[in-house]
Amino acid sequence: MAQIVKRAYKYRFHPTPEQAVELARTFGCVRLVYNKALEERTRAYRLEGRGVSYEESSALLTAWKRSAELRFLAEVSCVPLQQALRHLQAAFAAFFAKRARYPVFKSRKKSRLSAEYTRSAFRWRDGRLTLAKMGEPLDIVWSRPLPEGVEPSTVTVSRDAAGRWFVSILVEEKMSPLPPVEARVGVDAGITALVTLSTGEKIVNPRHERADRRRLARAQRALARKQKGSANRVKARLKVARVHARITDRRRDFLHKVSTRLVHENQVIAVEDLTVRNMIRNRSLARAISDASWRELRGMLEYKSRWYGRRLVVVDRWFPSSRLCSACGTLQPSMPLNVRTWVCACGACHDRDVNAAKNILAAGPAESRNACGADVRPQGKSSFLAGDRR
Repeated sequence: MAQIVKRAYKYRFHPTPEQAVELARTFGCVRLVYNKALEERTRAYRLEGRGVSYEESSALLTAWKRSAELRFLAEVSCVPLQQALRHLQAAFAAFFAKRARYPVFKSRKKSRLSAEYTRSAFRWRDGRLTLAKMGEPLDIVWSRPLPEGVEPSTVTVSRDAAGRWFVSILVEEKMSPLPPVEARVGVDAGITALVTLSTGEKIVNPRHERADRRRLARAQRALARKQKGSANRVKARLKVARVHARITDRRRDFLHKVSTRLVHENQVIAVEDLTVRNMIRNRSLARAISDASWRELRGMLEYKSRWYGRRLVVVDRWFPSSRLCSACGTLQPSMPLNVRTWVCACGACHDRDVNAAKNILAAGPAESRNACGADVRPQGKSSFLAGDRR
């Protein structure tokens, strides 16, 4: 059954000098409003013991615009400023629901430069996008077409550390599920092989960060030699940021291709619930684990499974997938990381990663027992994140 989903299409664009100045001012005002509203909420709670609602923050914004020192806030579009207050409200809601930490102030140097425009603050006509306070439409590089007959509901403009401008257009799109297939697959994440499938296939990890490590180190050394505050340091910082952007873009592109392939080819996908935040504390493996981006891959599998009518199953993190024989169900007492192949007492010879992928698939609700009838879920239970729940 088709469903309506909100989907963002991201494009690069090239602003005119006037547009770049206007957007830079808007970014600064958005950051200022967010920080001042956060400061007022914190002050009210600490000194008066009360909370500040979104409506009160909005009234404060009106007062700030009328003050002599903050009158410049009225010179940019009011919609991105109101959206900043809404984002702060959402951040506090996540904090009180114990899903996130207490909101922090936005830094001028480290925070993402972005501004969000709702439907009242931009004009969409004949495939051309014009933002509020601007006389000309944005020069967007249409790398892929928008779905026909859709109208953008929200537009987010941003600039990354490499100086590239992006516009993200949010639309409501009708997504039809893919035709059902019989295939099911277990996925074991790794470093040498990005993922190992229960079919025995291993998808090699491209290691994009390691491929550009020499170029990145050279750019970082050049940056370290530049005097702080100089124009040459700004240029050197941009070179470092461009290398990082290249690594990130190539990694994300590869993960999209892998996740799309897995979702298209399989009806059920079983993965392991990895605690990446704890795993990167191992200083010997932290860089390789970060480069693999297992969490980003899982996130892609989650929303693509929902879009296309597939089922994603997440197996408990304590499930001993590597130590369990997928043939007879015997549990090995230990399995050091340097052991890549092993032989079970039943005579089965296992590749560590392929065996783990088979056990992950068997531990899901699709298969509750292995080929010999042994229970494969001695610890924990698997949970559903997408698709059918029963």
